[in-house]
Amino acid sequence: MAGADVGGDGGHKKQRGKRKPKKRLSVRIDMTPLVDVAFLLLTFFMLTTVFRKPQTLEINLPPDKKAEVKMAESNLLTIRCDEQLNLYWNVGFELPKKIKYTDMKTFFATKQKENPKFVVLLKVDRKAKYHAMIDLIDELAVAQLTKYVLAPITDIDKKEMSKATI
Repeated sequence: MAGADVGGDGGHKKQRGKRKPKKRLSVRIDMTPLVDVAFLLLTFFMLTTVFRKPQTLEINLPPDKKAEVKMAESNLLTIRCDEQLNLYWNVGFELPKKIKYTDMKTFFATKQKENPKFVVLLKVDRKAKYHAMIDLIDELAVAQLTKYVLAPITDIDKKEMSKATI
């Protein structure tokens, strides 16, 4: 705790007319309780913190950049997301159809039941919000569509989306 050393008058005689200088008190602060409290708080927060693994996405890249993967047109489901977060889908080379985000969960579930071999080509506009892509990937995981490819939207895709039907 804190303490002050207060001594006697030191045997000084009182003199008239002259002012006696004020005596300086030396203050000594005991730091032991402060260190105890600091270590107590440190151990408390270390022991009560919840440790969890970082959430990551596993991405499998092809070993060769020039490798071509061939697949049937009927197994390719393309999902496009534009800058305003409008969603469009098509199978193979059909014209895209517009879909609401709220319907994506049931849509992915029905598509997975129709063809469990679907590979989803997810095309998201670079100007779109990042959470749109993450939300779509989460919906794919819920529907157990584990094979998907990420790609940016091209000008050809934008023309296709302008021809979309509802």
